[in-house]
This record gives sequence, C-alpha cells and structure tokens, in this order.
Amino acid sequence: MQLGMIGLGRMGANMVRRLNTAGIDCVVYDRNEESVATLVDEGVATGSSSVEDFVSKLEGPRTVWVMVPAAFAGAVVMDVAEHLEENDIVIDGGNTHYPLDIERSDVLSRRGIHYIDVGTSGGVFGLERGYCLMIGGADEPVARIEPIFKALAPGIEAAGRTRGRDGDPSQSEFGYLHCGPPGAGHFVKMVHNGIEYAIMQAYAEGFGLLDKANVGSTDREQDAETAPLGDPRLFQYDIDVPEVAEVWRRGSVIGSWLLDLTSAAMTDDPKLDEFGGHVSDSGEGRWTVLAAVEAGAPVPTITEALYARFASRGNALFGNKVLSAMRSEFGGHKEKKADEG
Repeated sequence: MQLGMIGLGRMGANMVRRLNTAGIDCVVYDRNEESVATLVDEGVATGSSSVEDFVSKLEGPRTVWVMVPAAFAGAVVMDVAEHLEENDIVIDGGNTHYPLDIERSDVLSRRGIHYIDVGTSGGVFGLERGYCLMIGGADEPVARIEPIFKALAPGIEAAGRTRGRDGDPSQSEFGYLHCGPPGAGHFVKMVHNGIEYAIMQAYAEGFGLLDKANVGSTDREQDAETAPLGDPRLFQYDIDVPEVAEVWRRGSVIGSWLLDLTSAAMTDDPKLDEFGGHVSDSGEGRWTVLAAVEAGAPVPTITEALYARFASRGNALFGNKVLSAMRSEFGGHKEKKADEG
C-alpha cells in the first residue's frame, strides 16, 4: 500500500517513519526541503520537489494525507485536490474545525474525490506509542485505507481489554475509530482536546495549591487590603511538589500520561522557571465550548479551563484594573502591587 504525506513537522515525519516500519510506502512533500531530504536519507520515504511532482509519484487511486496546522490545512487540501482524480482520497489529519470538513467534502465530492478527516492524537511520542485516530468520512474510502489507520494506531496491546469485552477486538481497541460521516472525526477530536484542557487545568490548580501549602510559614501583611490567614498552623507544609507528582504516578486514581509528562517536566525543572505561565490555545477548546452552547450541552469545566488560558496571557488585565478602580472608588482601597503580596 502507498500513501502520500504532505507536512513533515513534529507529527508528520514520525508518522511516515511508523508507516514505513509497517511496510507502507510513503511519498512525501514539504516546503522545507531539508525535512524531505531527512526522510529520504533515512530510507523511509520517496521525496518530491513540488505538489505536481508529489502527485505524479503516487499510483492511482491515490491517497494523500495532509498534516499541516489548521490555519493552512484548507488551502493545502484544495491545492493538492486540483491535481487529483476521481476516486482519489485526500485526508486532513490536523485539527480543522469540523464544519469546514463538511464544506470541503461537499466541494470535492462533486469531482468524485473522497475527503476524510482524521483527528490525530499522540504528539511527538506517536512514533513509539502510536496515534489515536478519530475518523470521519464515507464508508468505502475509509474501509479502503484501513491498513494505514491500523499501522499508525497503538494496537491492541497498548491497553488491557475493558471488562465485558470479548471476542474479536473492535476498531477502537486497536486505537482508531470510524466515528461517522465527514466532520465526525474532527468533532470527536475537538471534544477530546476540550477534555484535555480541563484535565490539564485540574492538575495545574492542584499543584498550584500544593505549592502554597507553606503560606503559613511566611510573613503576611496585616492591613485592610490583605485577607488574614485563619490559622497559620494549618499551612506549615513544605511540600516537595515534584515528589508528589511522582508518587501519584503509582497506583493513584488520578494517574495518567499527562501526569507522567508533568512529573518529567518537574524533575527537569522543579520550579518550572523556564516557563512564564502564558498558556496558548490553538482553537479546539473554543470550538468545543461553541458547539456545547449550540447543542445545549453544559461544559462548565472545559469553559473555565479555556478562560483560564485567556487570563494567563494577560487578557484579564483590563477587567482586573476595573475591579481595582471600583474598590478604590467605593472604599478608598489602595491597590497593592504584585510584589507586595
């Protein structure tokens, strides 16, 4: 089986390497010629110098996987589609907003080109761990390229079988799932990333509280602008936060891969001094909240996690200034600076 991969960044290149290991021939293209050359030198792919050259090296019916950021995915998908023919398949494996999948599928289907959206989770560790794949598209083209999905997915051995499951394993047990028609894969991946926001926020808040467990040991201002600490004796714990992260990895109910990564980060940098706390959001959390509003499905925790990311980047600054101004006006309260506690 053959696959064309456009986009050889942090995930695309490793996906090609994993596919090569499974015996799937890959033709690759990226605007960065060095990225192409690296995979060619490794002997894991056939390189190409342009979209036209790329398509010419694929045997029909072709399958092209586009693995670029969502901001560019649409343009790249439609560009390569100009060189494709009836019954070819084009896949968007990034984090595209699912309504755009429906639009692109409608456009391409008029030319007989199949559009498949694949939410791809696994990050930079996917080469070894495999990629969790959430797939949207018509039945026939999805089934046609199932060996590609199976090669990329973690496999049945990645987790023990869930209680109550027996007989032949389902797609989901291998780590990939055809979720429905066009857009369904990215819809599921969107919700996946919204949940990721909320889980990450919960860990961040919990570790933040542990970091403050010795607040009773520090001198606190005693004035009208500082809430008194009820009983300083209750907050005399000098908790080794990285060690807590490590112990929670073993047997704890809240153990997870995200906790594993958090523990590794804290081991490397216990106070996380290399980070400024400005947390980005790449769109999926926003889309999850918007979809929830439209569907009438309450997602308060995901929403709060998204707002926390906005605030981390200083977007709450003016609102906070308004609060200080109001306190000053109605009570004559002097604003304390950040370094004053």
